[in-house]
Amino acid sequence: MKSIPNISDAEWLAMKAVWARSPITANEVVEALSETTSWKPKTIMTLLNRLVKKGALGFEKEGRAYRYYPLVEEVACVRAESRSFLERVYGGALTPMLAHFLEESRLSKKETEELKRILDRKGK
Repeated sequence: MKSIPNISDAEWLAMKAVWARSPITANEVVEALSETTSWKPKTIMTLLNRLVKKGALGFEKEGRAYRYYPLVEEVACVRAESRSFLERVYGGALTPMLAHFLEESRLSKKETEELKRILDRKGK
């Protein structure tokens, strides 16, 4: 897999459709995104073309149809986006970010216990 390109919020939606059903035709992407957005097919095709140019998607032409597949892994994109967010918003400091999210979120007892287990494992 390639290096991780910068993916816009709108492009993330297209990538999620491709990651979920790869390989996927352009029409299937349009169908999937039409269920959750008010975007026109031309807008969705523009997103797919941008993602191809950025190296995030590849495609194969089958007759008149195009089948898209990811060139970058979802987990790698999530990791890169998380690092970018942490740097931009919190100057790379993890503790203030975690503290903010924990203070602002309603966590169930189960979620709280799971977070404690994760922190305990990291502390060992």
